[in-house]
Amino acid sequence: MKKILFLHDTFLETPRGAELTIKELIAIGENKKHSISVDFLKNFEEVKAKISKSDLIVLNSTSRCHFELDLIEYILFQQVQYIKVEYDYNFCVRRNILCTVDHNVRSCCNPDKFHIFRKLFSNAALNVFQSPKHCQSHFDFYGEAVANHLIMPPTVDVNKLKPSEKKDENNIPFFGDLNFLKGGHEYVTFAEENPGLNFNVFGKNRLRREMPKNITFHEPVPNAEVLEILGKTKQFICKPVWPEPSGRLAAEAFLSGCEILSNDRIGTFSFDFFPDNFEKAKAEMLQAPENFWNAISEILNNSEVNKNPKLKKVLVYKSYGGLGDIFFAIPAIYKLAEVSEELHFAVSPRLVGFFEKHLKGVKVVSEPDVKENESSYNNIYELGNYPAFRGYDLPHALKYPTHKKVKQHAIQHYIDTVSKLHIDIDNHLEVYPYFESDKNVSKPYFVVHHGAGFLLKIWPTEKYAALIERLAKIFPHLDCKIIMGPEDPDIAKYFTKPMPHVKFITGGMEEVGEAMAGALFHIGNDAGITHVAGAFNVPTVGIYGPTGPGSWGSFAKNNELIWGKKGVCNLKCNYEVILNCAHRICLTSVTEDRVLEALYKVLQKSYPKKNMQLILNPQTSIEFGEKDCLIKLGEYELLLEYHSDAMKTDVEKLLSNEISQPPNNGDLKMVVNVLAQQNIIFKVPTFN
Repeated sequence: MKKILFLHDTFLETPRGAELTIKELIAIGENKKHSISVDFLKNFEEVKAKISKSDLIVLNSTSRCHFELDLIEYILFQQVQYIKVEYDYNFCVRRNILCTVDHNVRSCCNPDKFHIFRKLFSNAALNVFQSPKHCQSHFDFYGEAVANHLIMPPTVDVNKLKPSEKKDENNIPFFGDLNFLKGGHEYVTFAEENPGLNFNVFGKNRLRREMPKNITFHEPVPNAEVLEILGKTKQFICKPVWPEPSGRLAAEAFLSGCEILSNDRIGTFSFDFFPDNFEKAKAEMLQAPENFWNAISEILNNSEVNKNPKLKKVLVYKSYGGLGDIFFAIPAIYKLAEVSEELHFAVSPRLVGFFEKHLKGVKVVSEPDVKENESSYNNIYELGNYPAFRGYDLPHALKYPTHKKVKQHAIQHYIDTVSKLHIDIDNHLEVYPYFESDKNVSKPYFVVHHGAGFLLKIWPTEKYAALIERLAKIFPHLDCKIIMGPEDPDIAKYFTKPMPHVKFITGGMEEVGEAMAGALFHIGNDAGITHVAGAFNVPTVGIYGPTGPGSWGSFAKNNELIWGKKGVCNLKCNYEVILNCAHRICLTSVTEDRVLEALYKVLQKSYPKKNMQLILNPQTSIEFGEKDCLIKLGEYELLLEYHSDAMKTDVEKLLSNEISQPPNNGDLKMVVNVLAQQNIIFKVPTFN
């Protein structure tokens, strides 16, 4: 006998739709002689022990479980098969998708939860949804991850319905607490508009508004009494604010012969038996539990693992957005290529040579040429741009379901979107680099790009020139390659002395790619070239001004982002504001010392095995005393006391940049370690 474990986060005595359904499914399963146990997710260790002894898990709601994500992770890594039965929208922190009906609701999902639920659905032996509308909502977010599914109408016990030919026209009931999400305001407003009718609420008032005199509140009643009241009711109001996954109560009202006053947010009413076919509705509701257990039997008896076929010949466009947006889409394109027999990536003619050289496993084609040959492809996808500035009016455009719902990098939004196309796409971002680097350079160098497609977003060119001159002293063994586009400012006129170690990269993207492939680090603006550096995983310092990094920050594994706007300017910048900003304080306030500090942080992380030199954080100020010194870094202060004259001498030399080699022992070693932990001293590679 197979052991089946039901997991649910609420005791089944709770008189709600999910709990009533679970009780009925368990009762039927026990009648079929299955060995069934239930756990209500209170003790993680006990749950794990039960899972290990089970042949099949039926995972119901988990949002009230305090170890929810750990539980899901554990189930995903076990060999036990599981079914996911969804009653809400549990990937959302609100347990509902209010964001789909109220566009003022943003960032309502926890990214970790959103992504783990995608994996949970894709790995399930079966996903069970409460209605076609409920299933479609999940498909809009997760696509093929929920393709293996069963849609169950509410398991209403139709034999207990008590429809009456004589209907009460004067009383309109409401079952449950009168709250916002369940449509409480609509119910109260209808009561105000119909003072001659009586409105009986079997629950508590959760609304902050004055109640009309024709509304009375009563204690909740059991389901048998609910059915009796509904059987005599003529009109029933059901206008929820959130998209109701099922609406068991609405189904009971419908089958009781009530005249339904509703909106389009009730899952039950998305079945084709609504609004006229009562007999079909009853038949499907009676059959629903049988269909559930038939699916379980098939899962338990089927040991074969079905492989999902790959997508056939695929064409991907990225027709909108800047250069950086194309690079943000590359991880998603690689993910899509893994599940495709053949993938072609269409780009503008000027970029074909660059991407042909660096994209692996993808055929790069010219966008104007391939548009004449679209009929030869089985699947065509347009990535457009995240967010969809032009909407989705481009042919073949994919929609970004997580836009405004999940705070994450644009790269992840592209991945989440293509993961809808095939169940085997893992939407976890983990691969660095995306392009291969060139380690065989004749002389080491770093790259600077002082320009941008939108020049009002650049750090002042004279500051770039001064920074490059300082870097020549700090790293005398390094050359510098400056990427110089045709519209970029002329940086050479800002140098105060000859710079023979500087080379200008003035060619197209192929020359830029060659320079970036061998670079030790990159410094640049909020511009496409910074994201070229990210594609090669070059350690990067990105300088941002009017537009914050947010979803568009540098994505190299080791990077530091400077956003000059924070704490300096409170204006919310759009295109018109940027055009009319005279001072650009968000950029002009960024000092060379701040950029150097960010660079030292990046280099310290990126090259821990190189020969090191000790460099004081240039943002630090020091007040030397006879017996101590006060070190200030931003709002942070550290008082360092001397234990001896020798220690005083060594510390003063250290903080004056006269000691460059990390000490091997003694008090100074301890001091260096403490200061390094506080980013007062950096251990920077010499590149010698």
